[in-house]
Amino acid sequence: MLTNERRPRRILRRKRVRKSLKGTDQKPRLSVFRSARHIYAQLISDESGRTLASASTLSSELRGELSGKTGNKDAAARVGQLIAKRAGDAGISSVVFDRSGFLYHGRVQSLAEAAREAGLKF
Repeated sequence: MLTNERRPRRILRRKRVRKSLKGTDQKPRLSVFRSARHIYAQLISDESGRTLASASTLSSELRGELSGKTGNKDAAARVGQLIAKRAGDAGISSVVFDRSGFLYHGRVQSLAEAAREAGLKF
């Protein structure tokens, strides 16, 4: 499969899954996006249309700690721990997981498992 065919297919999967996922203020949607170099996570309330918390490998807390190695499972796990910490600070304990059309495998799975271990309920 060519690279230019992957993105449109992922977007179709994302739209199909997102029809049934809705984030509320009490139980926001944990949306994950991964690129070749970085991984991003956001807690989104679809009711109010706001991002409640976010974390990524570009976050200031993780930037020095990861030291340039941001496209691996260890970095994704650190982002999962950070988003769980920020969710706890915002008073959020339960979320709906949105993998944004990516397979639940590798870095996406690592982020989700680290967030669960840090106290988020899916």
